[in-house]
Amino acid sequence: MSLKRLALLTAGLTAVVLAPVPAASALPPQCSGTAPIKCSFNVAPGNYDVTVELGSTTKAANTSMSVEARRQVLGAVSTTSGQVVRTTVSVNVRNPEGQPTGQGGTGTPGLQITFGGSAPAIGALTVTPAKSPLVAYLAGDSTVCDQPAAPYTGWGQHLPARVREGAVVANYGDSGESSGSFLSNGALFPTVKPLIRSKDLVFIQLGHNDKTTNATAFRDNLTRLVSGVRERGGVPVLMTPPVRRLFSGSKLTGTALHVNSVGADLPAVIRALGRSAGVPVIDLTAKSKALVESMGPSASEALYLTKEAGDNTHFSARGGAEMAGLVVQGVRELNLPLAGYLR
Repeated sequence: MSLKRLALLTAGLTAVVLAPVPAASALPPQCSGTAPIKCSFNVAPGNYDVTVELGSTTKAANTSMSVEARRQVLGAVSTTSGQVVRTTVSVNVRNPEGQPTGQGGTGTPGLQITFGGSAPAIGALTVTPAKSPLVAYLAGDSTVCDQPAAPYTGWGQHLPARVREGAVVANYGDSGESSGSFLSNGALFPTVKPLIRSKDLVFIQLGHNDKTTNATAFRDNLTRLVSGVRERGGVPVLMTPPVRRLFSGSKLTGTALHVNSVGADLPAVIRALGRSAGVPVIDLTAKSKALVESMGPSASEALYLTKEAGDNTHFSARGGAEMAGLVVQGVRELNLPLAGYLR
């Protein structure tokens, strides 16, 4: 077996070499365009398995895959002429498709798929209802959410690309939400809670917008979220928020580390609640602090929108991908149920 074929199989992709066919092979009827190729399926909200053949029988190709509002589900796959790689990914469809409250636009009903890359090519494409996938719900703010427009990127937009078929990421992150507003807004936790099934995970990352929330109120809000998830038989996972890029010399400031304006050390509250309530905690504050400080004030600009928008809170595409990688690291360290589905 060639190393390239072994690598494809290890990544959950199946390499299939087909005999040459005429160059004018048609796209699936739901698709149009060349670079990118865009496809639309008229399906109801829910979870779906998308099976696609990537590549071409007549030319070399390089094809990536995203769905809905810029949600990455497959990194670029390079294929030689005559090589087709078949893969299946599980995706979540929601209306609206971007942020749950409709910020930035509500998108298009159904499932929208975009095949990008330097030279995208696809063959057969099918969409079928997923059979009881493990669902990882994301409860968070603008650093998590499906950001509708580049260059803004939530880490939740990159997490699906790290997850195999059989598990799906349902991103309910929403811009501007605090621990209190995520609980009370009808489009957020009141919508998520009835969807949670036994053993589904709910990753809770809030704090960026709790600038004036005292420690007691913050803890109470998170406790209510944890209890709500457990009432449904789900698995709550608390997450400390990623750092802001605010330096004093070579070290991040207290504000960067989410000590808020009323003196509440929000990551410390989250860690303490995790210990007392027996909830797993991914310490994204500590992980992102180590990353950002190791890069320093200058190089770390690439993770944020410092140059583009003077923004040291929200992530670039690179920053979103890096933070998703730290989340994956935490999932593995805690051996959460999602770990068995990671690429």
